[in-house]
Amino acid sequence: MRALRLTAWGRQPVLTEVELPVPQGSEVLVRVEAAGLCHSDVHVVDAAEGALPYRPPFTLGHEVAGHVAQLGPHAVGPAVGERVVLYGPWGCGACGRCAAGRDNYCDRRDTLSWHGAGLGRDGGMAEYVLVPSARHLVPIGDLPADQAAPLSDAGLTSYHAVAGLRRTLGESTTVLVIGIGGLGHLAVQILRVTTSSRILAVDIRQEALALAHRSGADFGTLLRPNTADIVRAQTGGAGLDAVLDFAGTEESLALAAGVLRPGGELAVVGSGGGHLTIRKPGFLPPGFRLSLPFWGTRTELAEVVALARSGAVHVETERFPLSTAAEAFGRLRQGGVRGRAVLVPD
Repeated sequence: MRALRLTAWGRQPVLTEVELPVPQGSEVLVRVEAAGLCHSDVHVVDAAEGALPYRPPFTLGHEVAGHVAQLGPHAVGPAVGERVVLYGPWGCGACGRCAAGRDNYCDRRDTLSWHGAGLGRDGGMAEYVLVPSARHLVPIGDLPADQAAPLSDAGLTSYHAVAGLRRTLGESTTVLVIGIGGLGHLAVQILRVTTSSRILAVDIRQEALALAHRSGADFGTLLRPNTADIVRAQTGGAGLDAVLDFAGTEESLALAAGVLRPGGELAVVGSGGGHLTIRKPGFLPPGFRLSLPFWGTRTELAEVVALARSGAVHVETERFPLSTAAEAFGRLRQGGVRGRAVLVPD
């Protein structure tokens, strides 16, 4: 079968032929219908040797949808032919959090040489992917694969981040989403259907603001030196109840800190390399709360899938044949992908 593999640090991934895996024990073989491409994949490809615990070679791709092709002799779960999406963060499988479907916060994460599918273990930018256990599979029914695949990270991470703020986002509240890309446009939709908050959006691209409005944002503005004043004016000067930062840059973090009201909450999801200095007393608002959400739980993935199947959440995608993965990576690096890039085996 063909697979897009990172063969060594410092090299670009290559599309190559590899042996079709045969599921053993509780493993499940899934025939891939679609695999999402995100900035995490670029970070992995660009990582210096030793920066990550992974050991090449391995197949990339942690956002994966397809159908069950074969079950290992001890596998219990979806039947052959059932369509599924992969729960991507694979933990140790033995700690209490993994047992509860919270592999994203596995207690042994720091001791593992992988973080999940396509992140140290063979992922789904291939014709097939071998899944260690059926507990990592969530049924998708008739949901199109190019819609389902991005839900396993872009949708799940956004949903998990919003869930952490939901207690704050009641009536007469305002939330800001910074960065309206693959995750941010889904966060806007999830906020719209799961909270009563007014939704503001900020990005550096006008086309991203158009996507924010299509996704349900009430107001959008470009990131400029006076953006904090513009955003605060939307709240009558009081400030925001919460900010979801999907950029994580110096500029976005400074904006977030500058627009939160006392008791406001900041969830930093983006990995843009920015820094936020926390000291008391300092420039942060009194009662400031910070979270660093990472992926989400298996139960939350099932909830995101349900939202998508109901029509409440729709992923804006651009499809690329697997054979043109290099083009898709290039477009993503240049910021030229609208929504989420999805690779489809050809």
